[in-house]
Formats: sequence, C-alpha cells, structure tokens
Amino acid sequence: PQMPHGRMPLPSFWKLVEDTLQQSGAQLHAFQQTFETVTPSPVAQPLNPAEERKVLSLMSKHGPDKLYQVTSNISGSRDLDLTLQRGQVVALLQSVDTKGNTNRWLVDAGGPRGFVPAGKLQPY
Repeated sequence: PQMPHGRMPLPSFWKLVEDTLQQSGAQLHAFQQTFETVTPSPVAQPLNPAEERKVLSLMSKHGPDKLYQVTSNISGSRDLDLTLQRGQVVALLQSVDTKGNTNRWLVDAGGPRGFVPAGKLQPY
C-alpha cells in the first residue's frame, strides 16, 4: 500500500508530521484543562513541607478526626471568610457559623481562622 505522502520530499513530510503532532498536542492540552475543571479529581496531592508541618501542628492541636481537606479553591466573599487553595488542610473548630448556619464552618487554617463553605471540605 502506498502512503499518501510517499511522493513528498522527506523534510516536508517530517514538517507535516510535526505540525500534526503539535496540533493534537494542543488539542489534548485543551481537553485536559477542560477535563480538570469539570471533574473534581481526588485532591490527595502531595503536600509541600511547610504545608505538612502545618497539618501536623493542626493535628496535634485539634486531633486527626477534625482535619478536612479543601476540595476546590475557595475565595472568601464575606467578612471572616477564608480564601483557600484546593488541597489545603484545615481543622474544624465549629460546624456552624455565628448565625447558626451549618453550611459555613469555622476552621483553623494553621494560623488564620475563619469560615468556609462546608460543601468544599472533605475529611482528610
């Protein structure tokens, strides 16, 4: 069987191959980004040493059963709201806010304390 590019000079052929690969690489990258924003992948990411020390201090202060991990970025909009990155670990102080709202939890983020949406936390 004759390849469709069989009569093409070799440099042009390789250029074509390269362009095609680059194009599909870009498409794959775009798809990957879309995929990552759509599916909340498991957040168990390796923690950096500073974060790890913070987790250990939170654990010793509050106990392991109080630790939660942030499942997606949180940007605090109200006073006393925390802005946290996905993957960060916090300790639960109260599963209710000052107005008795159980959808906002008071957490210790290893220094700053404030409220976060309960729906964006999962047990660590």
